Amino acid sequence: MRKKQNKKRLFSFGGLENKENDLRFHHLSHIQWTLVNLSGRTLLKGRVSTQEVFHLSNSDLVPGKYEGGLKLWEGSLDLVKTLQSEIQDGQLLLTGKRVLELGCGHGLPGIFTGLEGAAVIHFQDFNAEVLRCLTIPNVNANLLKKSQPLATDVSGWNTDAEFRFFAGDWSEVYQILPYVHTNKKDHNCSPGLGQSVGYDVILMAETVYSISALPHLYELIKKCLNRLNGVVYMAAKKHYFGVGGGSRRFLSVVDKDGVMEASLVSEVADGSSNVREKPSTYL
Repeated sequence: MRKKQNKKRLFSFGGLENKENDLRFHHLSHIQWTLVNLSGRTLLKGRVSTQEVFHLSNSDLVPGKYEGGLKLWEGSLDLVKTLQSEIQDGQLLLTGKRVLELGCGHGLPGIFTGLEGAAVIHFQDFNAEVLRCLTIPNVNANLLKKSQPLATDVSGWNTDAEFRFFAGDWSEVYQILPYVHTNKKDHNCSPGLGQSVGYDVILMAETVYSISALPHLYELIKKCLNRLNGVVYMAAKKHYFGVGGGSRRFLSVVDKDGVMEASLVSEVADGSSNVREKPSTYL
């Protein structure tokens, strides 16, 4: 008797062909729009109902079904502010770079890089519904020339950047991402091999809450990061109580592997939540 296998849930939106169809999203009764001011940069974000999209009420996440992408987490805003600071201090140049935002949800950090001149911005989330119902409308709302949040025609985007959207689990989504290292022997990021392949900047906010997912996340980063001068910017809480993950636990995975180096960019202790950290990781 053959063992029944689970079907893979891998989706890609917004390629070079059939753009208008790829960028359609679920019809919702309404999307509420709010302005977010981040140190002088104003971004527009949508808000949709978890009940309407996933038929869930009052739930931040349901493992394996919904991973919290419809909520705007604090780390996402922290990450945008960090990118702003790094640019102002001359530590980061986004012009012409390839950017990948993992666990994107609202996608505000990725959107910010598009406004700062990145050439390629790819968004990944576990749920295709999050991409259709929230990420894509947010991208349109912030980058369309005529401020049409619900438009799906990418020809009107106020940028020449390439935007694409990918849904899937971290253990599998590399199969549909275009800029990955395909040589299995070189997943340890050996210098001199495939250095022009990969993303120059990888962004992730509040993605390290699950201990069981950390190895898959780290392996995905190694497959996707440009090995010449790639950098990962992460915003996360030190500890996620009740689930066991956190920035310190993830950095211990990085340190144990010994391939990448990490440094703390800044720390946020505002008294309103657990201490949040913003490390950067590089080869």
